[in-house]
Amino acid sequence: MLPLVTRDELKAMLDAGEVVVVDTMPPAYYAREHLPGAVNIPGFPYEEAARLTDELAPAVLPHRAAPIVVYCANTPCRNSELVGARLVSLGYTDVRKYREGIEDWVAHGLPTRTAAD
Repeated sequence: MLPLVTRDELKAMLDAGEVVVVDTMPPAYYAREHLPGAVNIPGFPYEEAARLTDELAPAVLPHRAAPIVVYCANTPCRNSELVGARLVSLGYTDVRKYREGIEDWVAHGLPTRTAAD
């Protein structure tokens, strides 16, 4: 299991520019709404999560020591755990998870972006 980060911790890291955020939702969901500055590595379909992470991580996460936070839709969603665990296996050294996901972020009135932004 990945170490967890709270909403408030993640907000502070984003505000300070100290984190790379990875949205693990399918591309259509990412395009519709994601956390500010987030990159997309889909963790669904689950059986494709490892392959997609292997293919996309080098381009969107070039620095393996950078602080990274993965997130999904909500607590039951498995995407972020699958992508995050794969990142660790690829040698990324500071990977954490925002377990509550974008639903929690939005419920607390925090900003999001769309592909059009």
